[in-house]
Amino acid sequence: MIEQTRLEISMSRFQRLLSYLKPHWKKSTLGVFALLVVNALGVYIPWLIREGIDELQVTFSFDRIVYYAGIIIALATAMWFVRVASRIWMFGVGRQVEFDLKQEIFEHLLTLEPAYFSENRIGDLINRATSDVDNIRRLLGFAVLSLVNTIFAYALTLPAMLAINVRLTLFALAIYPLMFLLVWVSSDRLRSEQMEVQERLSTVSQLVQEDTSGMGPIKIYAQEENERRAFDRYNKDLLDANLKLARTRTILFPLLQALAGGSLLILLAFGSRPLINGTLDVGGFVALVLYVERLVFPTAILGFTLTTYQRGEVSIDRIDAILQVDPKIQDPENAIDRSPEDIKGNITARGLSYTYPGAEIPALTGADFDIEAGETVAIVGAVGSGKSTLANAIPRLLDIQEGQLFLDGCDVTQLRLQDLRGAISYVPQDSFLFSTTIVNNIRYGRPESEGWEVETAAKQAQIHEEILNFPKQYETIVGERGITLSGGQRQRTALARALLIDAPVLILDDALSSVDNQTATQILHNLSTGTQRKTVVFVSHQLSAAASADRIFVVDRGRIVQAGTHDRLLSETGLYRDLWKYQKFEAAMT
Repeated sequence: MIEQTRLEISMSRFQRLLSYLKPHWKKSTLGVFALLVVNALGVYIPWLIREGIDELQVTFSFDRIVYYAGIIIALATAMWFVRVASRIWMFGVGRQVEFDLKQEIFEHLLTLEPAYFSENRIGDLINRATSDVDNIRRLLGFAVLSLVNTIFAYALTLPAMLAINVRLTLFALAIYPLMFLLVWVSSDRLRSEQMEVQERLSTVSQLVQEDTSGMGPIKIYAQEENERRAFDRYNKDLLDANLKLARTRTILFPLLQALAGGSLLILLAFGSRPLINGTLDVGGFVALVLYVERLVFPTAILGFTLTTYQRGEVSIDRIDAILQVDPKIQDPENAIDRSPEDIKGNITARGLSYTYPGAEIPALTGADFDIEAGETVAIVGAVGSGKSTLANAIPRLLDIQEGQLFLDGCDVTQLRLQDLRGAISYVPQDSFLFSTTIVNNIRYGRPESEGWEVETAAKQAQIHEEILNFPKQYETIVGERGITLSGGQRQRTALARALLIDAPVLILDDALSSVDNQTATQILHNLSTGTQRKTVVFVSHQLSAAASADRIFVVDRGRIVQAGTHDRLLSETGLYRDLWKYQKFEAAMT
C-alpha cells in the first residue's frame, strides 16, 4: 500500500512536470532530438576509430590517417554544435517554465482572500515563488538534460558494445546495477533532507522579511540582540540541514564515481586475454574503452542529477501547496453584473453572522440594519467587538454566507467581485502605501487620473497642504509601507486614494485613528455634504468624530446593541453613553 501511494505521488509529480513542458513542447522536442543526434555521433565516432585502427593494422597509409582524422574532427565539430543547440533549447525551456510558474503563482495569490496571507508566512511564500521555482527550472534544465542524455547514451552505446564483445561488455557493466541500487536506496533520504533544507530556508526568509519590515519596533524596544540570537538559531538550523545534506552527497557521489571508474579497470583487466588469443582485435578493444568512458560521465553525474531531481520534487510539492488552494471568495456561477455607476449605495443586513476559521465564538451574530444611500453611519464599540468584521464583510473580504448582506437589494455574494469592489472604496486600519511617489500612491486605483483630480482628492482628505510642504511635493517618495510619512499622513494619503476612485460607498475601518478629532470631523463633514454624497461607513474609536454621523451603530460582542443619532443615544442608558463618558473623562485627565 505504501509503495503504491509513493508510486501515485511520483506519477502525480511527473504529470505536473509534463504540464509545465506542454506549452513548450516544440523546443523540448528539438532539444531531445538534438541529444539523440549528439549520442548517435558519440557512438559512431568510436566505431569509426575501430574501423580505422583495424584498416591501418593491415595497410598503413598516411593518407588514410588524414582521411579518418578529418572525418572524426568534422563529426566531433558537428557534435559540439548540436550539443550546444540542445543545451540552448533545454535550458531555454527551463527558463521559460520558471517565468510561467512565477507568473502563475503571482496571479493565483492575487485571487486569494486576505485571510490566507494572515494564516501563512509571507517569507515562506516568497521563498516558494523564488527558490522553489528556481529548483524546478534546474530540474527541467539540467536534470532532464542529463537524464535524457543518460538514457540515449545507454540505449545507443550498449548495442554497439555488445556487437563488439558480449562477454567483456557484461563484465564492464556488471558494476552498474550496484550503482543504480545505491541511487534508489538513497533517494528517500535525499528527498527528506532536501525538504528540511527548504523549510529551514523559508524560516530564515520569514525572519528577515519580518525584521526588515518591523525595524522600528525592534529599535524602540531595543530588541536587536534578541533578534540577532533568533536569526543565529534559525541560520544554524539551516546550516545543520545543509551540512547533513552535504554529508550524504559527499558520501554518495564520490562512491558513484568510483564505481563508474571501476568498470574501466574491469575492462582493462579482462580485455588482455581476448587480445592475446585473437578473439578481440585492437580496434574493438579501443572502441570498448571509449564506450565505457562515454558511460562513465552520465553515470557518475547521476548523483547530481538525482539531487537536482529530488530538490525539484520537493519544490513541486511546495508550489502545488499554493496553487491547489482554491479561493474561498470568488465569483459564483451566473454572477450578477452591476456597473458601479448604477449602484446608489443602499446597504442592508439580515441576520449577518460570521465566525473566523478555528474560532469558537462568532465575531458577528445576527446583525440587522439598513443604511440608506448617501447616509453616513459610524460604527463604534470596544476593541474586539466586531466592528472591523462588519466593515470587512461589506466588500466580501470575508467569506460570508449568502442571503445575509445586500447592496441595493442584490446579495453581495451573487454580485461579480469586480463590480462589487468597484462600487466600494475601502480604507483599512493599516493604511498600506507602496514604495513610490505620493502621486502614484493616490492614483493607484485610477492610474490614468489627471494631476488636478489627485489634488482634489488630497484636499478632501485634508492632506494637500502638508504635501505641498514636502521638498518634492507630490513627487516625494514615501518609502516602503509609507515609512517616511507620519501615521496621520499615511492614513489621509490612503483616504485620498480611496476618494479618487469616487465610488458610491466608502468604508473607513478606523482609518482616521492617527488623525486629530478636529481634522477627522472636518473630513467626515466634507464626505457627508455636497451634491454627490457617498454612503459612508465609518468605524472608529473617536466618538467625538463619530458624533457628526447621521446615525451610529454600537457593537458589543458581535451584536448591534444600539442604533441612532448621537443625541438620542446619549439620552438612553446604554453602552454608548458609557463609552462617551469614559472618553470625556479620559480627555479631561490628559
